[in-house]
Amino acid sequence: MPNRKKACVSEEAIQKQYAYIDKVKEITIQRVNLEGRRPTYDIRIFGCQMNEHDAENLTGMLEEMGFERAQKDEQADVIVFETCCVRENAEEKIYGHLGLLKPSEGDKKSIIAITGCMMQQPQVVEKIKKSYRHVNIVFGTHNLHAFPELLYKYMTGNKRVFDIWDAEGQVVEGVPMTRTEKVKAWVNIMYGCNNFCSYCIVPYVRGRERSRKKEDIIDEVKGLADKGFKEITLLGQNVNSYGNDSGEKDAFADLLYLLNDINGIERIRFMTSHPKDLSDSLIAAMKELPKLCEHLHLPFQSGSSRILKEMNRKYTKEHYLELVDKVREAIPDIAFTTDIIVGFPGETEEDFEHTLDVVRKVRFDQAFTFLYSKRTGTKAAKLETQVPDHVKKERFKRLLDVQNLISEEINQSYKDRFVEILVEGRSRQSDLMYMGRTREFKLVNFSCDEDLTGELVKVKIVHPRPFWLEGKVE
Repeated sequence: MPNRKKACVSEEAIQKQYAYIDKVKEITIQRVNLEGRRPTYDIRIFGCQMNEHDAENLTGMLEEMGFERAQKDEQADVIVFETCCVRENAEEKIYGHLGLLKPSEGDKKSIIAITGCMMQQPQVVEKIKKSYRHVNIVFGTHNLHAFPELLYKYMTGNKRVFDIWDAEGQVVEGVPMTRTEKVKAWVNIMYGCNNFCSYCIVPYVRGRERSRKKEDIIDEVKGLADKGFKEITLLGQNVNSYGNDSGEKDAFADLLYLLNDINGIERIRFMTSHPKDLSDSLIAAMKELPKLCEHLHLPFQSGSSRILKEMNRKYTKEHYLELVDKVREAIPDIAFTTDIIVGFPGETEEDFEHTLDVVRKVRFDQAFTFLYSKRTGTKAAKLETQVPDHVKKERFKRLLDVQNLISEEINQSYKDRFVEILVEGRSRQSDLMYMGRTREFKLVNFSCDEDLTGELVKVKIVHPRPFWLEGKVE
């Protein structure tokens, strides 16, 4: 990774953005007076929970500037893409969406802005400049907070704006935010990653690890509790390394104890955990703290110790299985979920069988499975031992067959059990049902005669489905 300069985002810099928010708002007020309507926005999110949370910041800024969310099927006045570059198909999907927005003569012309991890790649920015000239504003992950200034520059200058910081921004506090949910909330505790897994581009586009101050996290969570939020999910590329950048030992476990004491918050989750940093202090916290949910997302990626070394994961198959046993000994009812990559360069049939062995031994409740995708700029992309696509696809199917059977068997064990659900709202399965999740992160759709959104309720599971549970309130 090239040497990068530290970019300090001061309180003065944040106040500067609030001044630009006011300037854009003056323009939107004029628009309302002329057209009799508020200008609209649409944010299109690709990728992980970090991107979803970044989109909440973008939403907050746009609404402070006088925009309102566009109605379904309405072309918005401002369209913002929050992009992902973890896998090639995500990038291709974004290019496809951008192509569809190229206006024909006489069409409504939206202001199109694009940000996120893709934009930290110079070759992508050049492609946007040359091939997608209808894109008006391009910025990256390190200057998300500067969006009001960039939008104002385009609206007043009518020239394309490109502003990509080749720097690792410090933690930014005080940016406007509009929460997507009303019951549960994302809370970033750190940014960036130091691990440099050989297949992953995240450290290059998100920068090195930066932890937020405990006081700022606690203040944010207290504010969420005051607004009626019941569940928080702590986010970071590797939450287990929280505080390492400031030399704090057991900082993540200590933070969890502090958050557990906040009145109003009923549930605490976190993701993602790296196995190499899963400490005894964290396991003890998970055992002792009543608000910590019995669910651990612990990616193992491959069951082959040889492949794990090539991935630069810094643990072995044996170490991973020992960690699982240690966690299960402390929390017998815990549910494990994971990430798995199929077809990493050099993966043999024997290597893949080790992956299946881990799946069978751990018995994950759910696995997020991916075909290896070459990422330019990573070490793995340069390897000459790429696995043929047809081999990857065949192994992928076998993995799904094994994992789906395990998931279904685990779900069947819930039949006639009573589980605690945090009700999130109407079900996507039916307007006559509500949905929520168990402490183990199981999705439950259930029938109920009244709206219990935001409440913790006991639900009896009557029909276990392969990928969700159906229940009823008795």
